[in-house]
Amino acid sequence: MDSLYNTGVFNGFAATIVDTTGIIYNQGFGYANVNKKKKYTENTIINIASISKVFIGAALLKAKEMNVIDLDDPINTHLPFQVINPNHPNELITIRQLATHTSSIVDTDIYMETCYVNKDDIPLAENLKEKYGLYYQNPSKNWIPLKEYLGKILQKDGLFYNASTFSKRKPGAVYEYSNIGAALCALVIESATKKPFNEFTRDHIFKPLQMSSTSWFFEDVDHTNYSKLYFDNEELPYYKILSYPDGGLITSSTDLGKFLTELIKGYSGHGTILNSNSYNAFFKSQLDEQAFESKKNYNVGLFIEKELPYHVIGHTGGDPGTNTMMFFDSETKTGRIFITNTDSKKENSGAVFWGIWNALGKY
Repeated sequence: MDSLYNTGVFNGFAATIVDTTGIIYNQGFGYANVNKKKKYTENTIINIASISKVFIGAALLKAKEMNVIDLDDPINTHLPFQVINPNHPNELITIRQLATHTSSIVDTDIYMETCYVNKDDIPLAENLKEKYGLYYQNPSKNWIPLKEYLGKILQKDGLFYNASTFSKRKPGAVYEYSNIGAALCALVIESATKKPFNEFTRDHIFKPLQMSSTSWFFEDVDHTNYSKLYFDNEELPYYKILSYPDGGLITSSTDLGKFLTELIKGYSGHGTILNSNSYNAFFKSQLDEQAFESKKNYNVGLFIEKELPYHVIGHTGGDPGTNTMMFFDSETKTGRIFITNTDSKKENSGAVFWGIWNALGKY
């Protein structure tokens, strides 16, 4: 691991191994703040991008246990506004379709241009605008609540509404990865439970697992432990995400290790935050082979990915300045986490990334 860090690709990262007993390896490498020479440690916090969606899955199943939703409910049963695919106006979109990325709601440039808010209104360097411009177009004053933002995107008279947000495929027909659909599922949970999604996950996931450094919002975490974000050696401004449940969770490798341990325990029949029926539904392959047009030997649970040849279950994540991996092996009951604060264009960046990941798998 030291030699891989010393290649100079990643400014800072954390690498973690867990099993059903808990965290068995958890180490930070490099710097959370290069200029101040502040070390990246197992307690450094950073947004983990799309791994956040796995928490939507856990929250969804907790809401089902509370008997406030059913996975096959039409989403409009619970939402404060109506969401209809204009290409298939008579087809009902269900919660399960949101959770399996088959809802026919798709990400567009409009979503990318509107959902990222420049947290501190720090200008993006000119040489990075071609790569990251979509993420930093909106000033901090543009922050609005999840319900309001999704209404603007998905309601027919909404400010950001465009028919291209809806696929020409029927709901339930084809797997099409959707950030906006994931955020909408979080709003379904929020509406059905009558509690803000951030508070629901805090009460039913973070607190029971003692994830004390984890939150969806900057205001609720210790800023002094937050890593800087980088593109190679250039520091990136912080950003906030209006559709925050799809990728905005802030956490440490230590806290994420607690969550991954719980997932492995749940898969093994000994989970604590969900019952066994919920965990069975969480990890069960949800789709037929025909649903995947470009992926082979792949399936999904509820907001969780399954790479079938490698018998691993988990999720990846990527946003400006952060790249993440979290998977567990369903046979060995061990899991791996990799979190880095660096995007890189260096020629060896891919080899180093996978070198770190594969080194963790040798345990």
